[in-house]
Amino acid sequence: MIKSDRVTLAGAFGHELAARLDRSQEEPRAYALFAHCFTCSKDLKATARISRALVERGIAVLRFDFTGLGESEGDFADTNFSSNMQDLLAAVDFLRSTYQAPKLLIGHSLGGAAVLAMASQVPEVLAVATLGAPSDPQHLSEGILRSAPELEASDEAEVVLGGRPFRIRRQFLDDLANQGVLAAVKKMNKPLLVLHSPLDEVVDIDHARQIYQAARHPKSFVSLDTADHLLMKSAADAKYVAEVLSTWAGRYLGDGEAPKQTATGEAAAPAPKLDHGEVWVSGGGTGFRQRIRAGEHELVADEPVSVGGGDAGPNPYDYLLAAVGTCTNMTLRMYADRKGWPLEGVDTRLRHAKIHAKDCEECQTESGKIDLIEKEIEIRGPLSEEQRARLLEIAGRCPVHRTLTSETVIKSRLA
Repeated sequence: MIKSDRVTLAGAFGHELAARLDRSQEEPRAYALFAHCFTCSKDLKATARISRALVERGIAVLRFDFTGLGESEGDFADTNFSSNMQDLLAAVDFLRSTYQAPKLLIGHSLGGAAVLAMASQVPEVLAVATLGAPSDPQHLSEGILRSAPELEASDEAEVVLGGRPFRIRRQFLDDLANQGVLAAVKKMNKPLLVLHSPLDEVVDIDHARQIYQAARHPKSFVSLDTADHLLMKSAADAKYVAEVLSTWAGRYLGDGEAPKQTATGEAAAPAPKLDHGEVWVSGGGTGFRQRIRAGEHELVADEPVSVGGGDAGPNPYDYLLAAVGTCTNMTLRMYADRKGWPLEGVDTRLRHAKIHAKDCEECQTESGKIDLIEKEIEIRGPLSEEQRARLLEIAGRCPVHRTLTSETVIKSRLA
């Protein structure tokens, strides 16, 4: 049985956004976030059909109305492409904090461009799919200006879109002109499915070609033959999209046999079952992007673009510093709680560098270079100077700190 629960979340401007969470009675194996088309709503029939098919595959789907649309609060005239992305990130945070971060992003039309632009900001996402998406959101400006040429000279005008009137401000067009969707696609480094109709009269199919060419492998393109832009002409079109999308997504969310790695790209391998204390890291056939699984938590690591990576996540040394910092803060929290001290919070800023051994007065090594990790710790709360000094001393005793400063043996073997 499929349930469709009404939920609300706070959007980019703080307004309440209306949403539906579609799921089955069983615990879902993954969550998906669906971004609808420009001026559409979460209740578009095609969106509902696609969502239902994914639920039948064990994937829960959150679909919501952007600010000022459908049942959501706010003034549509205040919104733009950037605020839509912020609404999407707010929906991601809602899923992450309430249920589970989405592993699949789906975007229709301008919603597709939005998920492409923000996908790299969600490390938990394992796959992205677009439907009739533009490669350059600015193409929308041409249609708007044809409908309301007065926007060339004025700050606001009424535009009829899809048979309905909308108030649009000049800032919306200016924001569209500043979006670089294809640049985001090039660095996204996530499996991508592009669905587009060659007869789409709203977004020309050449946009699909540009998105596909910009993306890295693994990537797939599916032609929707005679479908219209909103998949309204035939229920069979929406059903076909739903079947293709749910089957394709299953490959990257652990449904069936995992796709093999190829010389032209990478495919997401299913994560193994891990014992407590184990961490699993998986890399593909190209690039530096790595999937990390620690317990039930999914993380991503990568290298910056400047050294050939996709910048999809922190690099290994960033994670090392994060381990030291989190361990430091947790250790101080446990110590202060045990002592009953009024510690209100700890902020630790860390830096890593390679320095010459001769420049380190406390080091036993006398030649060559050594690794230096600096910790700048801010302790908040009405603590005495003696308590602060003691906490600084305790900061050097956190388990990860001691691991790095003691003899550590790392053994490697082939699985």
